[in-house]
Order: sequence, then structure tokens, then C-alpha cells
Amino acid sequence: MTPPRITKDEYYLGIAREVARRSTCFRRSIGALIIRDDQIISTGYVGAPRKTRDSLEHGFCLRDRLKIPHGERYELCRSVHAEQNAIINAARAGVSLLGGDMYIYGRDLQEDRDIDALPCFICKKMIINAGLNRVVCSAADGGHRTFLVDDWIRDWQEGDILDDRQQYG
Repeated sequence: MTPPRITKDEYYLGIAREVARRSTCFRRSIGALIIRDDQIISTGYVGAPRKTRDSLEHGFCLRDRLKIPHGERYELCRSVHAEQNAIINAARAGVSLLGGDMYIYGRDLQEDRDIDALPCFICKKMIINAGLNRVVCSAADGGHRTFLVDDWIRDWQEGDILDDRQQYG
């Protein structure tokens, strides 16, 4: 008997899960993977900017110390989001993201559980401007959710960014 073969979305989310293991955040482990034409073209994880000290090296989370809730005041975080790092890493390599898909895996480290790995508003704006087509996010129930970037654009054209139905945080 042949074991069941996983789908491409499950395969790529599994790779994003491994990428997330490089995260340097005390709160969340997030990994992002960008695929175009069925090839991995970039990865990113939550971490401090290159050549700077991350939260693990400092030994504490600045946002925890300041009692800032999840999903708020990102400008006070040492880290760059996984989605942002995946886009930046592609730019550093001179690789176009147009027409690609992003896979995001997330885990809450404080509660040791998978999370709905939805991108924040800043990352959504970057994903839209990068020209990506789909975003596949891990879900708290162990599955995944798929979003079409064109749907985000349409939602924001008809409403506003604050009317977005899938909010992170």
C-alpha cells in the first residue's frame, strides 16, 4: 500500500515550517516561502535586521517588557517579519516575484501551538505591491487557508484597509 501523497500546498507549508525554526522571536516562530513556476525563489523568517542583535541575543523581548499586545506597535519590535524578509531576500538576489505564491507558517511559542499565520497590514501591502498571486497560510487547526491577493485588493477598493476581514493580531 502506497502512503498518501501530500499536496503541493502541504509540501510548501512544511518547508515554511522548517524556515520558521530559524526565527529569533520569543513570541512567534514564523516562516515564509515564495514559489514561482513551482520553484522556491525566496525564504524569510522573523528576525532582526542583518548584522544587528536579535531578541535571543538580548535575552528579552522588548515588546513583552513594554507590555505591548500582539498585533500592535510593530515599530517597537527588533524583528523584521518573515513575509518582509522573503520579499527583501528576493530583491537582494534580483529575482522577480511577479505571479508567485507565498506560503506562511506560524507557531505561538508561548502557548506551543500552531496559529492562523495571517500577514499583518504592512506585509499585505508589500505582498500586493510585489505582485504575488496567492498567499497560503497555516491555520490553528493544523490545516491551511488560501487567499487570492486580487481579493484583498478588491476588498480594499470597495472598503478600506480597516474593513479587511482577515486581520492579524
